[in-house]
Amino acid sequence: QIDDLAEVDYSLSGLPAVFQPFIDLDLKGIVFPAGNHTDSPYVAASFTIPDQSDSMLYLAFSEYFFQTSSFAYYTTGAFNMTIAEETCSYFNINTEIFSSIIPEVAKYSVTPYPVMLKLMSTEIPTISLQQDSFTVEIQGSVEVLAILPDSTTQSLFTLNIAANTSISLNIFDQKLMSSLCLNR
Repeated sequence: QIDDLAEVDYSLSGLPAVFQPFIDLDLKGIVFPAGNHTDSPYVAASFTIPDQSDSMLYLAFSEYFFQTSSFAYYTTGAFNMTIAEETCSYFNINTEIFSSIIPEVAKYSVTPYPVMLKLMSTEIPTISLQQDSFTVEIQGSVEVLAILPDSTTQSLFTLNIAANTSISLNIFDQKLMSSLCLNR
């Protein structure tokens, strides 16, 4: 069990290879939605780790591991969230702000109302690995809702989003650091 949403199966995918200086264990890491070991829509591809012998332990994660993780969390709805009125009021986000950007919003309210944001992933996020980074492609939508005085909500507009980001990991001063770049 990873958390309440996902589980991982890390069974051996073959017999261990025992050599004089090392043991090679191939584990097949598949992430599933918690309590639902369904087949993944992805196919695992084999890969090799470059021969090196200057460290005691080497770990490698395949693209397949990240793809099944993305699938499991998407299936459980982990990428869908609501940013509530309390958070929006902390940042002072209300209908008046959106009215200055999108004049049609002004039709719904003369008085500034607090807003709520619903973020939804519309497709399974795609993760691909490169030599020195990995790319995450996310498609989703953001629905902006006005919270009316009677506690009902009125949908103001929905934005469809397609984002492509690259993430690079580096070790600096014995700490794992990441850098994030929004490609588009």
